[in-house]
Amino acid sequence: MTSDATFTHFDDSGNARMVDVSQKQDTTRQATATGRISMTPECYKLIQKGSIKKGDVLGVARLAGIMASKKVDDLIPLTHPLPITKADIEFVMDDSSSSITVNATVGITGKTGVEMEALTAVSIAALTIYDMCKAVDKSMLISNICLLKKSGGKSGTYTRN
Repeated sequence: MTSDATFTHFDDSGNARMVDVSQKQDTTRQATATGRISMTPECYKLIQKGSIKKGDVLGVARLAGIMASKKVDDLIPLTHPLPITKADIEFVMDDSSSSITVNATVGITGKTGVEMEALTAVSIAALTIYDMCKAVDKSMLISNICLLKKSGGKSGTYTRN
């Protein structure tokens, strides 16, 4: 963050407000976020085999993440309703740690970015995995949710180090 950064969701009196983006130009914007859910080896193997009683864990989690990316304005105050044009969820299985990395990439052509949409997609996909598997493993840990990259808009490209 630069020293001249300001919090745009507050007016001059410190009151919360939705940022006016009406004068901004539409640009192609994209954001990718990631997170991880760790679990017992038993639970991990059941997901791999498709043997969780509730069904296709990763398929349902993928749909939940995509759906969540389109509902951020219902969840987080002061976010704009956005016509999402792309939402992809990818799962990376790690046998050695019995964990699943969730990656979400969300895109739009619009006046504001989709970082919150990508972060929410990751969060909800991971929470869905937890929900579908909690009968087997209540000790699952969701962690390391963060923005990996964003592009487009006035601030340009950001890539996490």
